[in-house]
Amino acid sequence: MWNWKTLVQYVPEPGGTFDAKAWLDAFPQLERAKTTPQDPIHHAEGDVWTHTVMVALALLAHPAFAALNETERQTIFTAAVLHDIAKCDTTQVDVQTGRISQPGHSRRGAVDARLALWAMDTPMPQREAICRMIGVHQEPFFAINGSRSGKSPEFLVRRLSWLADLHVLALLAEADIRGRLCSDPQRVLDDIELFRELAKDEHCYRTPRSFVDAHTALAYFRGAELHPDYPLHSEPGAQVTIMCGLPASGKNTWVQAHRPDQAVVSFDDARTELGLRHGKNEGAVAHRAHDKAKALLRRKQDFVWNATHLSEQMRRKSLDLCLAYGATVEIVHLEAPRDALFKRNNQRATSLSNAALLGMVSKWEAPLPVEAHALQWWQAARANADADQLIGI
Repeated sequence: MWNWKTLVQYVPEPGGTFDAKAWLDAFPQLERAKTTPQDPIHHAEGDVWTHTVMVALALLAHPAFAALNETERQTIFTAAVLHDIAKCDTTQVDVQTGRISQPGHSRRGAVDARLALWAMDTPMPQREAICRMIGVHQEPFFAINGSRSGKSPEFLVRRLSWLADLHVLALLAEADIRGRLCSDPQRVLDDIELFRELAKDEHCYRTPRSFVDAHTALAYFRGAELHPDYPLHSEPGAQVTIMCGLPASGKNTWVQAHRPDQAVVSFDDARTELGLRHGKNEGAVAHRAHDKAKALLRRKQDFVWNATHLSEQMRRKSLDLCLAYGATVEIVHLEAPRDALFKRNNQRATSLSNAALLGMVSKWEAPLPVEAHALQWWQAARANADADQLIGI
């Protein structure tokens, strides 16, 4: 069985060769890329796997790849091989025009890559660096001209700098363009170069763009029109810890160890109070939890919101409520190795089966630093460890 230590042996050294067979063996889902078509206007080279190989070779041939350190080379090369992993499941063909598209493949690709790399026991910081790049790998194409979000180039560069090393991200984007046949690659390559220059002007080419404080940064990333260097006034509210992680990842244990004296809002508690099994009448469960959260927020009482919060959409609902009451919010993401997670779940008194837990994994969108005032990542204690471990990501 493949693991991360085995996989990185197949990341080529500068000037090395791409062992496509090994990577297909490590990620068998990529076999489908060989028969997944692409729009010939943007990908005249043909199927997704042909493009993926061309991207890998373009990256290896780039002098900037040789200048990266070993960890950076592992990260960008893995992202390059997996950057279109979700095109197989997102392909749509317009019946009238015959045009091919893969909407949302970047975001879905980050989820698919996370699951595969999690199963390989990839170190959390490196895994997330890979997944974040996959999730935004097309952004440097459009940041300068014609962003589909309608945001300014400055906003996009500042936000992206909190998600990835823009030097490495721009290199991945450049390899993505050089590894295809399309009508006007030079125009996109010029835009990527302008993206680099803007990031340098913003002093965030290799580090996150600085903000005067966390509250100003969060307000900016949520759409407030302000300047990063001037603080936005805020009234003090509750301090809220929003837990995030799969069931059995150790959230309850973490809360007991790190927030023992705080009130807890929990969907599991609401479920128990209502006498419901997991997955039954989740609307009533959410309503009860939200009512308790509102009461605590009105009193400006610190509390922990203990739920899975697996997707960005789920977290946003809780965040919107907390921030509407002026709370300061920290997300604590906790996870456990795959095998340990299923073993833990079997040992719990729960109505959630491992099969149902596995179904939840497909919705796992890890939190980003732009979502809250602060973000912590924790690795749940392993069998031979005494405590959970704080991971810097």
